Order: sequence, then structure tokens, then C-alpha cells
Amino acid sequence: MRIPPRSECMHMLADMEMPPHIKAHSMLVCRVALLLTDGLLSAGVALNRPLVKASALLHDITKPRSFTTGENHSRTGGEYLAGLGYPEVGDIIRQHVILDAYFKEEAPCEAEIVNYADKRVLHDQVVSLKERMVYILHRYAKTEEHRRWLQEVWDQTLRLETRLFSYLAYEPDQVCERIDGNPPNE
Repeated sequence: MRIPPRSECMHMLADMEMPPHIKAHSMLVCRVALLLTDGLLSAGVALNRPLVKASALLHDITKPRSFTTGENHSRTGGEYLAGLGYPEVGDIIRQHVILDAYFKEEAPCEAEIVNYADKRVLHDQVVSLKERMVYILHRYAKTEEHRRWLQEVWDQTLRLETRLFSYLAYEPDQVCERIDGNPPNE
């Protein structure tokens, strides 16, 4: 499995002319994902930390161009990374908005961590799932059908939060203080 190191991830973001606000978002998603990963590793969950790190840093790699093209940035981001020879990273990026399957494995996996971490970061701040959901519904729910679909995804995300934190020694509302007080070793 090939995983780009942090320095290469930062070059990829620069090559895509990542706007500072999306880069800040991605960096914070990475910090949240690594905080969760480190806690899960300590709890005995087998995870690939470098895979989580690269996937979190690059999860929005094609988002800037999606504003113009209207493309699905999770799909095209996954394709982009796979095309560069990083299919496992691409697979996680492809699932950062919605997972292919929730709770596919007995223990949490890297895709679940990146997916959840992205749901906890609104722009460049760690927020509750509820606050993020209010924003997503306001910003993206254009029809009642789409609103129902988003609510189904969010119900799964709430279940995912319960799953992740059942392994951790802290609660979801403590993520922000843990990020501010003790950034994970990147």
C-alpha cells in the first residue's frame, strides 16, 4: 500500500491551488481524525495511522474545482488519488461524505474515522454533530427528498459517533478541548 507522506500531501494541495479556508478545514479534519485514531489505537483497534492522516489531509482535494464544475468532489477526489497510485487513500476520500457501508467491520475503520472527523469540522472550527447538521441542511437541502436523505445519513452518523466513542475514554463534546489542549503528533 502506497501512502503519500505529509510533505507530498501538502504539495498536492498546493498544486490544486487549495484556497486557505479549505486547507485550514482539511488540516483541522486531520487533527480530529488523528486524535480519534490515536485513542482507538490505544484501545486496541487496528488502524493504519498514516492512511488516516493522508486521507484526512486530502479529503477535499477536488472541492475547489467542484464549485465551477458541479462535480461530486468526493468521487472525483477519490479518482484523482487512485490515478496518482494511491487507491486506498482514494477509496477513503471517496467515502468522506457518505460511507459505502456503515459498520462493515466489527471495529471502526479508517474510512469511518475520516468521514466522522469531517462531520465534526465546520469551516475551521470543531463543532457538535447537531451544529454541523443544521449547517448542512440549511446549505444543501434543496428539496424535501434531499432533506430526508440527509437526515438518513445523519442518523447513521449519530450511530457512528456512538460506535467510535464506545472505544474512547472521553465523550464527543470533549473533542474540541482535546484538540486545543494537546494536538496529536502529526
